[in-house]
Amino acid sequence: MSHHTTQFYIDGCWVEPAAPRWFDTINPATEQSVSQLALGNKQDVDRAVAAARQAFPSWAETSVSERIALLKRILVGYQRRYNEFAEAIHLEIGSPIKFARDGQAMRGVVHLKALIEVMEHFSFEEQRGSTRLRLEPIGVCGLITPWNWPVNQIAVKTLPALAAGCTMVLKPSEYSPLSALLFAEVLHDAGVPAGVFNLLNGDGISVGAELAAHPDVDMISFTGSTRAGIEVAKLAAPGVKRVAQELGGKSANLLLDDADLETSVPRAVAACFTNSGQSCSIPTRLLVPRSLLNKVNVIAQQAACQYHAGTGDDGATQLGPLVNRMQFDRVQQLIQRGIEENAELLIGGTGKPDGITNGYYVKPTIFSQVTPDMTIAREEIFGPVLCIMPYDDEQQAISMANDSNYGLAAYVQSASLDRARMVARCLRAGQVHINYPPVDFHAPFGGYRHSGNGREWGEAGLREYLEMKAIVGYQPI
Repeated sequence: MSHHTTQFYIDGCWVEPAAPRWFDTINPATEQSVSQLALGNKQDVDRAVAAARQAFPSWAETSVSERIALLKRILVGYQRRYNEFAEAIHLEIGSPIKFARDGQAMRGVVHLKALIEVMEHFSFEEQRGSTRLRLEPIGVCGLITPWNWPVNQIAVKTLPALAAGCTMVLKPSEYSPLSALLFAEVLHDAGVPAGVFNLLNGDGISVGAELAAHPDVDMISFTGSTRAGIEVAKLAAPGVKRVAQELGGKSANLLLDDADLETSVPRAVAACFTNSGQSCSIPTRLLVPRSLLNKVNVIAQQAACQYHAGTGDDGATQLGPLVNRMQFDRVQQLIQRGIEENAELLIGGTGKPDGITNGYYVKPTIFSQVTPDMTIAREEIFGPVLCIMPYDDEQQAISMANDSNYGLAAYVQSASLDRARMVARCLRAGQVHINYPPVDFHAPFGGYRHSGNGREWGEAGLREYLEMKAIVGYQPI
């Protein structure tokens, strides 16, 4: 576990904040404080951005092979401290230890491996006729990450930025600082040059906003709520900086009438309950043919009964708590709203699960007979709550799936691959998953509409941090 919760990592050193405010990191499983975190201010942001700005020219000039070698050293260092990452995530966001290890901490390894593969085959320059196209690092990047997949989000921003030749200032969520501080230690030990990577903790108002508005920041990459993403974009606009956003989602899961219900429905429940429902791309709306609704209800209810909430130290619990009191209260309100709007409550509901008094635990909840106008069908809930919505024909299913402000992901289940592919083409979402495929860490991740701009993961993630220069007349014809 990192001992640096009272410090920031700036210009290659652990330093004291200018005028720290103190914030309790609460373990949401126990509601007990696990550490005191120092939060920064504008002075700290200025100091970190200045370090990144100063380090940029020499870092931008490094060779691709040097940057690949660094990524490989980071991978070795990360794997050496793998169990510490799992333990940190278990403490800070309450992930059951098995999921913290196999789901959360694992993301650091897979993203590193994918990026190393990309870098080994990527062309930073190509000739097109007489013009030389050259991809160059955009500059100093402000990276703002959320608490729900702490290592995943830090990895998909810092690593491609490093690989591209950028320098950066990271502001992780104040709710999940432990894994971020550990990540900074791994980067330091791997030999990231001073000033190339900087980390400061803080809240959105005093550090995130300062970073987004900073005149010496060339790009801001933000993951979080759509509401906060809009604020970040407004703050960034006067500096005409590039803004990459990965925001909310309300992803539809289309069960076509030929899908095998016995396998696809339990997997729909499992996907929605991943990370206790705290994921922006999970399928929270299950669209089913009206004629199959009763069957689906029964199978979904049985599947949800298998989910047990708890501290997750025993390996048997799948549902950890929500991250904090605010999230817990919000999810409770939305479940109550579903009941008031006359959705059919199949299982779960308001209050904590039976026998649990401590921790921000929510009952695994499924609503059926949900109609597109209901609040729970439109708003991102961010808890283990599934909405089952009946449809009459395939065309209606597609228009219901697309009837959302969001467009992060979509899911299609069908016995016919051709049918699933046809439907997938019609869905307005950044990622469409056919028949629950394994995760592809090279597939671009990001959304349409209110789900954001830009893409992360793999080659697309690397390209976000690059500017294109055309050198015309490079090769006279």
